[in-house]
Amino acid sequence: MTQLPLAQVLHRHSHADHADTVTLDYDARFLRRKRLVADGGLTFVVDLEQTTSLDQGDALELTDGRLVQVKAAAEEVLVITGDHLPRLAWHIGNRHTPCQIEGARLVIQRDPVIKHMLEHLGATIAETVEPFTPEGGAYGHGRTHSHEHGNSAHSHSHAH
Repeated sequence: MTQLPLAQVLHRHSHADHADTVTLDYDARFLRRKRLVADGGLTFVVDLEQTTSLDQGDALELTDGRLVQVKAAAEEVLVITGDHLPRLAWHIGNRHTPCQIEGARLVIQRDPVIKHMLEHLGATIAETVEPFTPEGGAYGHGRTHSHEHGNSAHSHSHAH
C-alpha cells in the first residue's frame, strides 16, 4: 500500500512554479486535515496544524517539495450592484455573510434570504457562476465565523 504525499506547509500567495493545482469552492477551502485530488490527478493529504482558510494563489507544499496551487472554483453567486454599495456591504457584513468586495460590485454566495433583503434595499442582483474569493475576516484570522473571543494565544480588543 502506497502512502499518499502529505502537505503540512502552506505558502500564502505563492509565485513559485507549481507541480499541479487544486480547485476548491469557498467551503472546501476551509480545512485542516483532508484528502484532496489535484486537477492533474495527484492525490495527497493536507494535514495543517489548525483549521485554515486557503486563498486563491496559496500553495500547499508536499513533503517531497512539490507545490500544489490553490484555485477558487466557480460556484453559484449573487453579484450585487447599485448606487449605495457601502450601505449594502454594511447590511451584508451585519449578517456575517462572506463578501467579495470590488469597486463597482459585491459578490456573495447564492442565498435567497439575503437576496430578498438586498432587493428591498434597492440593490440590483444578478445570479451567476464564477470563482468566489471573499474578503478575509477581521483581525487577520481568515473567516469571520471562526473568530474566537476566548483565551487563546492571540488576543485582541474590540474597544475603540
